[in-house]
Amino acid sequence: MRAMVLDKPGLPLVERDLPDPHPASGEIRVRVSACGVCRTDLHVVDGELPHPMLPIIPGHEIVGIVDEIGSSVEGLKLGQRVGIPWLGHTCGVCPYCRSHRENLCDDPLFTGYTRNGGYATLAIADAAYAFPLDGLGDDVSVAPLLCAGLIGWRSLVLAGEAARLGIYGFGAAGHIVLQVARAQGRKVFAFSKPGDEAAEDFARSLGADWAGGSDEMPPELLDAAIIYAPVGELVPAALRAVAKGGRVVCAGIHMSDIPSFPYSILWEERQLLSVANLTRQDAVDFLRVAPAVGVHTTTVAYPLARANEALDDLRQGRLNGAAVLVP
Repeated sequence: MRAMVLDKPGLPLVERDLPDPHPASGEIRVRVSACGVCRTDLHVVDGELPHPMLPIIPGHEIVGIVDEIGSSVEGLKLGQRVGIPWLGHTCGVCPYCRSHRENLCDDPLFTGYTRNGGYATLAIADAAYAFPLDGLGDDVSVAPLLCAGLIGWRSLVLAGEAARLGIYGFGAAGHIVLQVARAQGRKVFAFSKPGDEAAEDFARSLGADWAGGSDEMPPELLDAAIIYAPVGELVPAALRAVAKGGRVVCAGIHMSDIPSFPYSILWEERQLLSVANLTRQDAVDFLRVAPAVGVHTTTVAYPLARANEALDDLRQGRLNGAAVLVP
């Protein structure tokens, strides 16, 4: 197999030939056809997430074809197209798993972080955490749904029934969630980096009711806001933009420090929440919703060998939509 490998955070990925892996009991092997490039991958590569398995093959928005099946696997078959997300395994016995909160599992494995991921031609996955993709779009367009879409969906659910929704950070997740929110009849207000007119135009093209810089107030107060950009300064900005009883959802796995802010912008029963990982039920629900509402992903495809370029384009904010690696 061919893979892009991270030996040490802060260094570029290295392209390598590795022995083909084989699935253990309960696992499948997938021949990768596409793997999305997520901001979480960037946090792993840049050393912003602690204690990755090293060396590690990043990537957790994997689309591929099952080409080998281990023992004790049920419900999947050879030749089937599946998706492999961030949540790669949970213990099943901790208090969180037993209370249907496996996203908070005490002993989890995460694809592309604590188990090898999809920046490769082959990937191994726990079969119970792989999802059939029958009836969805082409491989490149589907790949971003497996994290940007799933985390976006979970954050949208946590935002509640907000009729006026703000989205801070208009990247892969934001452009998917905007489409779902508009299909649900919500008004959407998109906030981008100040001065990024291309991002504002992109948001409007997808149906945003208003688009502006994150340093601006929306034309009306919001019922909820979701923050996808890993920028702590956006928390007080979003709190100021939500109405009494409003909710701010921090959707990233990593964020810079949140600056101090006056209690007055949290008071009046505003809420501040965070999203942690995802559950398998999130995947089941979202992969049913996405085709029903006609979600269209905007993608830029890169050959596997150009993974470092894709990561840097994401790092520097040169993308509208999502980058996807194609082995």
